[in-house]
Amino acid sequence: MRGGSMVDLSPGAGLVMDGREWTVERREPHLGRVQLVTADGERRVVTFRFLANHSDCRASSRTAASGVERARQVRTAGDVPDDRRELALLRMAHLLEVETGFRGGDPLAPGPGEPRPGYDPATTTVSQRRRAKAAELAALDQQQARVLGLASAGYRTLIRWEKDRRRFGLAGCADGRWLRESGGHPSVSEQVREALFAVREETRYASRVSMRTKERMVHRYVRERFGAEVEVPSYHTLLRVWREWFGPGGARPRYARNLETAFDGGHVLVHRPGQVVALDTTVLPVFVREGVFGEPVKVHLTLALDVYTHSICAFRLTLVSDTAVDVAMLLRDVMMPLPMRAEWGEDLEWPYPGLPAAVVAQFAGHKVAGLPFFAPETVTTDHGSVYRNHHLVEVQRVLGCSVLPARVLRPTDKAACERAFGVIRQLLFEQLPGYTGVDVADRGADPAGEALLTVDEMEHLIATWVVAVWQRRALGEFAPGWDPDGSHSPNTLFAASFAQTGFAMDIPSPELFYELLPMHYVRIDRRRGVKIRGLWYDDADVLGPYRGERSTRGGAHPGKWVVRRDPRDRRFVFFQDPLTHAWHPLPWTGMPSADRTPAFGDARVRELLKKAEAAGLRPMSDRELLPVLLEMLAQVAPVEGWRGQPGRGGRIDRAREEAAARAAATDRPPAAKPAAPVPWPQRRRQAEETVDGERRRRRESAAAQSPAAGPPRLLGAAFWEGNPLLLPAEPDEDLEPPR
Repeated sequence: MRGGSMVDLSPGAGLVMDGREWTVERREPHLGRVQLVTADGERRVVTFRFLANHSDCRASSRTAASGVERARQVRTAGDVPDDRRELALLRMAHLLEVETGFRGGDPLAPGPGEPRPGYDPATTTVSQRRRAKAAELAALDQQQARVLGLASAGYRTLIRWEKDRRRFGLAGCADGRWLRESGGHPSVSEQVREALFAVREETRYASRVSMRTKERMVHRYVRERFGAEVEVPSYHTLLRVWREWFGPGGARPRYARNLETAFDGGHVLVHRPGQVVALDTTVLPVFVREGVFGEPVKVHLTLALDVYTHSICAFRLTLVSDTAVDVAMLLRDVMMPLPMRAEWGEDLEWPYPGLPAAVVAQFAGHKVAGLPFFAPETVTTDHGSVYRNHHLVEVQRVLGCSVLPARVLRPTDKAACERAFGVIRQLLFEQLPGYTGVDVADRGADPAGEALLTVDEMEHLIATWVVAVWQRRALGEFAPGWDPDGSHSPNTLFAASFAQTGFAMDIPSPELFYELLPMHYVRIDRRRGVKIRGLWYDDADVLGPYRGERSTRGGAHPGKWVVRRDPRDRRFVFFQDPLTHAWHPLPWTGMPSADRTPAFGDARVRELLKKAEAAGLRPMSDRELLPVLLEMLAQVAPVEGWRGQPGRGGRIDRAREEAAARAAATDRPPAAKPAAPVPWPQRRRQAEETVDGERRRRRESAAAQSPAAGPPRLLGAAFWEGNPLLLPAEPDEDLEPPR
């Protein structure tokens, strides 16, 4: 490690120390040491500090040169250019025909005329097929072979291509000239490089600007610092260099600043259980049957996942979407040890070394299953309203944790919980009857009819699977940072944390349940007890000494008593005796006994009160009943019959007041008192009445007198009253003809 060089200490790597070659057999990062072995079998355990300060320690040239391309990453099929991909596929077809006798590589799917006589694997060997392929390629037209990249493909070339194909796939069939090392950007000089980094720092915390503006800023910097004779590359070159060095820059400046400034400018390093717990809710992809009527329903699954050990510390199944009380009780389950169930064997009991199961059972009061429990420090959630309310703020204070919503457009904050849902679906839910699939299009013909498990049976199955399978399953790529190559499970990580950070066994008391419920500040009525959300609750033995009394509480709620409500079951509320500090349930006064009262929650209470109000059963105050009383008295004894009615002078004064009020209303600006909008049906009726009135006025003004009473005569009635065949009478000659 002299001169700042790095030494590879992964298992199998070679190391030269004091002129002897050693091989890394095992490393223990959490203990800071590595075990070395020689070719003769000699072993030696040294620390990282010893290797870092050793004067003659370097990487073995044998293992360092074993890489195919030093200082470069392994090439992949995606590195092959699009215009060269067809040529690489053609080379692979030739190599597959040499190896298997078929250009597609699959004997079960032969092409037309395959296998050819010279490539039949039943009658030829690989060497014979390779020599036949070399002769076939040599017989090609030179110009055509040069275009196809097969001009110099001899016997040894086919062997080299086959080795590369086995190691790299399609990328191994590509010509090395197609994947040559990039030459960088020669036009970007040191002056331009300095200008790019200066513009980067200048625009990092400023408002977002276009790349054209950044190009002009680069020109300004170069011109003012180094002179106008320094050449600056074109816009497209600067754009390509900017994206290579600083990324595409697709993030909005606000979110980019939050990402850089959060947690002192870096990511959170989770290094102990309980440091970060992720919460999330999803719809269970399995139909279950509810326990009352046996109907198939969909339930919601809420998980609490420890980010460090990936342990499912707690979960909840709810028939409706979770509420703040469900989240509070889920966090309480994280802090409580899971009791052993009757069907579980001893293999599922508390297995972690360093803390015997008998000690945990003594503190918990029962046998404890093999599932971690701890007090969470930070809880990561999404932005649902269930996590953003006053009740959950109080829950944070009681539990001593912080509930932090995930950052906007930062799915990595809660990615572990999202991946856990997918893994549980593949390992468990897909094998259960009633599975619905990921999407509606993937759903079976009748998954609801296939449902067999009830909600309680599903809850028991998931709990058993978590303790027996999930907690003991290898994590794979979720290995810890101090041992990335090791094989770990959630249980082994939790056990390793005992030696690293210790374990604080703090089991909360059962009274924590009441402290996590919503509270109400009320007064105790002498006759009826306490009223919580429209329902009365009372218990003579519990509230007897405090009926009609004021509490000694001060502050924002002086003289009131605190009563806790469980929104999931409104048959009871809970009252804490101020003398003994014991919690007592107060039953609902609407039913004679709790055992004969069906369970109901907040939703059912709201529906009941709404129907009672619509039916007129809601209690009304004297202020609300005053208009009804006045209407009844107006029919029995109207005001006009009173003996104290004002005379003519009083009526004149009253008329003056009404006129003055109308004048004041006319003088008032429209903005101060806007006119009430007229509904559209009334506006249409006013228009029709106006048109009819105008037509009636015109008809009355045109006629000299009113028409006779009765319906009008029919058309042609005058013609049919006489004889239409009679000729008209002769006119009188003495009469003067009309002018």
